[in-house]
Amino acid sequence: MTDDAPREDAENEARPDGGYASGHELVADGGGRRSLRQLVTVAHTEYRLAMRSRWALALTGLFVLFGAMLATFSGSAVGPEGMQRVVASLTSLAVYLVPLAALAFGYDAVVGRDEEGWLEVVFSLPVSRARVVVGTYLGRFVVLAGATVVGFGFVGLLLIREFGTTYWGSFLAFLGGAVAVGAAFLALSLLVSTVAREKTHALGLALLVWVWFVLVHDLLALGVVAAFSLPESALTALVLANPAGVFRVLVLSQLGATAGSGFTAALATTGLSTGLLVASLVAWCVVPVGAAAVLVRRRRV
Repeated sequence: MTDDAPREDAENEARPDGGYASGHELVADGGGRRSLRQLVTVAHTEYRLAMRSRWALALTGLFVLFGAMLATFSGSAVGPEGMQRVVASLTSLAVYLVPLAALAFGYDAVVGRDEEGWLEVVFSLPVSRARVVVGTYLGRFVVLAGATVVGFGFVGLLLIREFGTTYWGSFLAFLGGAVAVGAAFLALSLLVSTVAREKTHALGLALLVWVWFVLVHDLLALGVVAAFSLPESALTALVLANPAGVFRVLVLSQLGATAGSGFTAALATTGLSTGLLVASLVAWCVVPVGAAAVLVRRRRV
C-alpha cells in the first residue's frame, strides 16, 4: 500500500515527450524501468536531431575519404603483410582525425542547446538533468560509432579485396579501438560543453583538449622517458593518462612494436595487457560523462 501511494501521485507526471503516463502503466512499471525509458527517449531524440542535421553523413564521408586515400597510397607492400602496414597507417591517421571529429561533434551538446532555449524546455520536464546529459551522450555516441564503423568499414572492404582475410583480426582491433577512442573524446567534449557558458568558449576548450592529448602529451612523455629512468608503473601511468595513446598502444600491440614509432613504440614493450587498455578507454568514457551529469545540476538555464 505504501508503495502504491506515490505511484498514484505520479499519475499526472508529464512524459519527456509531452504526454502523460496512465495510472495502471505507472503501477506496472518500476522506477528503474521508468528511468531507463526516459534515458532511451532522450537518447533517441538526440539521435534523430543529429541525423537530421546531417552530422552522420558528414562524419561517414570524412572517414571514408581520408581512409580510402591513405589505404590507396600506403599499401605498397606485396602480399598479406602489406595489410599490417596499412592498418598501422590508418591508426596514425585515426589518432588525429577521430578525436577531432568527436570533439567537434560534441562540444555544443549542452551549451549549444542552452543557447537555443531547448535545454530550458527539457529541464522543465520531470526528467532529471543527469539523465538528460547521459541520454544526450548515448544518442550522439550511436551516431559517431555508426559513422566510424561504416566509414572505416568501407576501407576494410577495400583491404579485403586487396590483401584477403589473413590479417582481418588486426583491422577489427583497429575498428574497435577507433570507436572506443571516439567515445572517450565525445565524453570529454560533453564535459567541456557542460562547464562552458558559451559555445565559443566550449569550442576553444575542445581545441585545447585535442592539442593536449594528441600533440603535446606524447611529446612531453617522450622527453620524460628520455631524460629519466622511470619505473614500469610510471610508464604505465603515462600511457593510461592519454586516451589517444591508449588507442595507439592497443592497436599497435596487435601488429608488433615495430609497427609504431616515437613514444608509442617505446611503450609497446611495457607489457600492458589488452584488458587494462580496454578498461582504461571505458573509464575515459564513464568518468567525464559522470562528472558532466553531476556538474549540470549547478548549471543555470
